[in-house]
Amino acid sequence: MLAFHPHDTAPAAVESGSAPGAGRGEAEVDSARLLRGRRELLIRHGDECYRLRHTRNDKLILTK
Repeated sequence: MLAFHPHDTAPAAVESGSAPGAGRGEAEVDSARLLRGRRELLIRHGDECYRLRHTRNDKLILTK
């Protein structure tokens, strides 16, 4: 399992002109770049830890 911490280098965000919210400073990151071939990713946000799961049905689930 892969865990990102604030000091880790995150995958590069890609600005997309056709993405929803384009032009509002929002960035788009491909889930494959985040997961790097894994099915789960732990995301630290402040004092909380969240789990991002890629399901067999090709859905993403974020849980606390």
